[in-house]
Amino acid sequence: MPPSPPEPAAGRPAARELLREEVHAGGSLLRRHGWRLVLLFTGLLLPLWGFTELADEVREGDGFPFDAPILLAAGELAREGFDRLFLLFSALGYEYGVVPVDIALVLLLALRRHYRESVFAAFATGGSGLLNVAAKQAFARERPSLWESIAPEHNYSFPSGHAMGSMTLAMVLVLLAWPTRWRWPVVAAMLVFVPMVGLSRVYLGVHYPSDILAGWAAASAWAVGVYLLVFRWHGRPWRRAGSPG
Repeated sequence: MPPSPPEPAAGRPAARELLREEVHAGGSLLRRHGWRLVLLFTGLLLPLWGFTELADEVREGDGFPFDAPILLAAGELAREGFDRLFLLFSALGYEYGVVPVDIALVLLLALRRHYRESVFAAFATGGSGLLNVAAKQAFARERPSLWESIAPEHNYSFPSGHAMGSMTLAMVLVLLAWPTRWRWPVVAAMLVFVPMVGLSRVYLGVHYPSDILAGWAAASAWAVGVYLLVFRWHGRPWRRAGSPG
């Protein structure tokens, strides 16, 4: 007798149903938390990876091939008009801009009773400063000395405090503004401010470009990490406790 045709596997319908349920669950997860997953990957994991790569090279004492050429190119731009411009952005990137704005932002949010937002801003900006001090001491990288700077610095170089401070403030402002109509004006302003602060430190000859990149990466990871922790239960800023998510 000829062999009978094989019967369809009994488990196939169940497997297809299980696959459909998994796809549905994955789609539901992306709809509910997709932007958080994107933020986690692009704002936390990628910057952490970038900082780790830079830090490993600095710890091993290896130089970066792009550091010296970029510094020398920046030095060749030196002229009086640029001096004034980049001294201004350097000052705004720390003692005359970022630090006062950090303090004012935390106090203003607290006075307006936006306590979660105030806590986020305080921990993000304050913690970033402490991390920078600790990292400088840990890596103890000497500052570049290709020429005598018009604004010399005497502490360690890696990572840049100006880069970390300006990027942390930018991330705090963007994340707080994102659910509001102010998101794009804030993003546009920070896309100018943060690179100009970083460029000012290279132009003045007090930081390697790799110091700037490391500062940006560390600040982004720290600010996003604090954001995800503070707003873990309430989704996004400006939502009162108990309001629908």
